[in-house]
Amino acid sequence: MVRLERALCAVVLVALVGGCTSDDKEPTFSEPAQSSSAAPVGSAPAWTEPAAYSYVLTRGCDPNAPLGTYRATVSGGAVSTAERVGAPAASPSASAEVDLGPVTGQEGEEIEVPTLGQLTEMARTATEDGAEVATEYDATDGHPVKVSINVTDTPDGAECWTVSDYQV
Repeated sequence: MVRLERALCAVVLVALVGGCTSDDKEPTFSEPAQSSSAAPVGSAPAWTEPAAYSYVLTRGCDPNAPLGTYRATVSGGAVSTAERVGAPAASPSASAEVDLGPVTGQEGEEIEVPTLGQLTEMARTATEDGAEVATEYDATDGHPVKVSINVTDTPDGAECWTVSDYQV
């Protein structure tokens, strides 16, 4: 839980520092290729986050090698349960006296799963801070289906989240 907060703080800090050294460019909005169930920002219906829903969140920009997949349930506007899917839960050795980082390695780091409202708010905040942000929405009800945030000057610096199995 704390790791996502730290990661988000790092994203915001990098965006702020990058904004201080930029050359007054307007934020860049880029839309990735749309899938048949996704719609660009202007054509998706407005989405209001329901108080209760479930979804699967995949973290990582490479669909063939995701960094983690999580099944989440939201109740009362907050994530009530989140479990990692497709990877065994790892735990540190009982003899470990110090925290040496994520027990599953950098690529398997556990995250605090955000609600879809929090995910869209992260994208909005990153955009305001000058990051390159791409968001896709479901054409049927407007919920987010993909968010990509890049606060670096390189294409490999993006952080991506894909939403599937959304059920109200």
